[in-house]
Amino acid sequence: MSDHSLRPVSSLWEFANPVRFMALSGKILPFVWVACVACLGVGLVWGFFFTPDDYRQGSTVKIIYLHVPSALMAINAWFMMLVASLIWLIRRHHVSALAARAAAPVGATMTVIALFTGAVWGQPMWGTWWEWDPRLTSFLVLFLFYLGYLALWAAIEDADTAADLTSVLCIVGSVFAVLSRYAVVFWNQGLHQGATFSMDKEENISNVFWYPAVLSMLGFGLLFVALVLVGTRTEIRLRRTRALMARASAE
Repeated sequence: MSDHSLRPVSSLWEFANPVRFMALSGKILPFVWVACVACLGVGLVWGFFFTPDDYRQGSTVKIIYLHVPSALMAINAWFMMLVASLIWLIRRHHVSALAARAAAPVGATMTVIALFTGAVWGQPMWGTWWEWDPRLTSFLVLFLFYLGYLALWAAIEDADTAADLTSVLCIVGSVFAVLSRYAVVFWNQGLHQGATFSMDKEENISNVFWYPAVLSMLGFGLLFVALVLVGTRTEIRLRRTRALMARASAE
């Protein structure tokens, strides 16, 4: 084992070292997976099978246990990519660029889940599967940015150039991530309901729905962390493999 993984940590930036990152992530991943499965299992089973129907929305209200967590992670995944991209542009730490790349397919999948579950909820509530509501539209644009981000990584062979261009794209796309989060506040005329979780007692959902929803959100958050760690570890291994193959062919 390398000395880099054995020395005491003197700075948080040391985890930008691939050896340090691989050592730490390998240790914490099992605990993250266990916590993820526990929170998702309890939250979803509790929410779908042991909560009552809403007096207005009926059983449709239970879509919140998938829709709200996935929508939250779709937005926060992009913000995580933004932070990682800024670190790459400023500090040139390869692990941050690879983490952003690993988060993109997870965030895109979360966006698809949010759009699909929103359509499932919207059809009986609004009478239509889709409406050009400000939040729905901004979410769709955010999904297109995810696709563009992934396509840009795949289209450029040089890893550093790809990281530079996708980081710029991530900064631009962050505008739509903000719009997705605050569209209901910016445009009151939208059909989308207000915040499910609010400090206003009139807006906030009942505790009978709130507790399993919080567990579901925590589970989705842990799932995101676990998948990003796995994806980043995979990207590091792939980069090492390419470097070894290039060295072998040169010799």
